[in-house]
Amino acid sequence: PASFAVDAAALDRPWRELQAEVHPDRHAASDDASRRLALQASARVNEAYRALKDPVERGRYLLHLRGIDAFDETDTRLPLDFLEAQLERRERAAAAAEEGDVEALDDIVADIRAEARERERELATLLEPPGDGARATAVLRELRFLAKVADDVGAMAEALDA
Repeated sequence: PASFAVDAAALDRPWRELQAEVHPDRHAASDDASRRLALQASARVNEAYRALKDPVERGRYLLHLRGIDAFDETDTRLPLDFLEAQLERRERAAAAAEEGDVEALDDIVADIRAEARERERELATLLEPPGDGARATAVLRELRFLAKVADDVGAMAEALDA
């Protein structure tokens, strides 16, 4: 069903089953057209799997089904208080990285991920019918931004661990 709430772990079995059916290796002895179709089908199955596993892509797809381009390049607004909070996090992370404080960086990432989980819960509610596409779009943009900040801070911690 078209729902934001997905058991990510439960996706693995159906993905493997679909991949077993369409994997190009199963069609190696087939004609060129069949091999090409198998390759395309395999790519689509992988694309769908990645979209369902990633909350940002899953939300984006569900909004797309409603005719909403959540990441329309002409509208990149985010609330000022949200942006300020992320800037402060980045500054704290930079200071922690400069001090070589991996634990502080890990704490910052944990805080970001906790906030992201809150946004995911809100998004799940907003995407249930009848839904609120405008608010869901705003929350999804924040969620994407949080994912980027978490990745960046995580990379700082990894660089110190190396």
